[in-house]
Amino acid sequence: MSKLSIAVIGAGLIGITHIDRALKSPDFDLVGIADPTPAAAELARSLGVPCFADYPSLLAQARPTGVVVATPNATHAQITVDCLENEFGFGLGKRSNDSLRYQYDGQGALLDRFTDTDDTRDRSLNPIMRKAKAIVSAGTLGRPVSATAMCTWLKPRDYFDVAWRRQRGGGPILINLIHDIDLMRHLYGEIESVQALASNAVRGFEVEDTAVVALRFRNGALGTVTVSDTAAAPWNWDLGVGEAERFPRQDINAHFYSGTQGSLTLPRLEVWRYRQDEGPAQGWHDPLTQERTALHIGCPYTEQLRHFAALIEGREAPVCSALDGFRTLEATLAVTQAAAEGRAVVLPV
Repeated sequence: MSKLSIAVIGAGLIGITHIDRALKSPDFDLVGIADPTPAAAELARSLGVPCFADYPSLLAQARPTGVVVATPNATHAQITVDCLENEFGFGLGKRSNDSLRYQYDGQGALLDRFTDTDDTRDRSLNPIMRKAKAIVSAGTLGRPVSATAMCTWLKPRDYFDVAWRRQRGGGPILINLIHDIDLMRHLYGEIESVQALASNAVRGFEVEDTAVVALRFRNGALGTVTVSDTAAAPWNWDLGVGEAERFPRQDINAHFYSGTQGSLTLPRLEVWRYRQDEGPAQGWHDPLTQERTALHIGCPYTEQLRHFAALIEGREAPVCSALDGFRTLEATLAVTQAAAEGRAVVLPV
């Protein structure tokens, strides 16, 4: 069976990860990289892959079957539209943009044409998240009550040498928090309203470095999230789950889901609940039992490419539909709006 052709637009931190996985993929041949930087050109030369200074040249000359978009946030929408208009299949490093206009306003029909393995849902391709989804869906936790997530770590100074990371839309809300919101939506369903506070007090950049968020889910559960890229702390999904080799793995939990019958931690997959044989009259005076599921570590980036190939060939339905990705982006942008306006933002039904 012949391989499909794929190209990567953007050769930054996440782009390099996708390039590496594409080179190792049994389903794809990497036929091009689009990035104007000298570092990208040198990387492409070392790999023996054509490099293009801009993505229109890549699309016109390499003509890939599929494209991975791994560029700065503000560029995603236009690249997406261009790929669609030229009938390229594409996968987004993350569907995030400081405006929803391409995804929805005036061009809602585009939603039905998206065929992607949106990286905002890459965590659902991890065996840990698949198990977590099965636990919640089985009713093990009972009625959902609360969700608490931490996304706190310290980005080094040279990370901000790139100008767009210091500007509006380049902070941890759109870069990091969007993944945690998507994970919470995946387990608890749609978000009804959002309240938030944001601060840039540590670095003083135009963009935030820290935010705290309160969520109300439509099922009645409440959620809280703390995000900061200036905190010397290990409590985040990336360090806890070990998906990317560039991060040292830490034995921590970053997400906590509680219900009327039990609770779940992630990524350690610990289920806490009362013993069923001790009767219904249980409470804080009674001991809780802990069950932990230990799974082999899976690489969601590799699974993304496998799933992407299956999408292109029509063998599987999207794990994350365009509408699903839109809802996560909508909720994430509501965080920024709520922080800026000092009020709760109610999401449309």
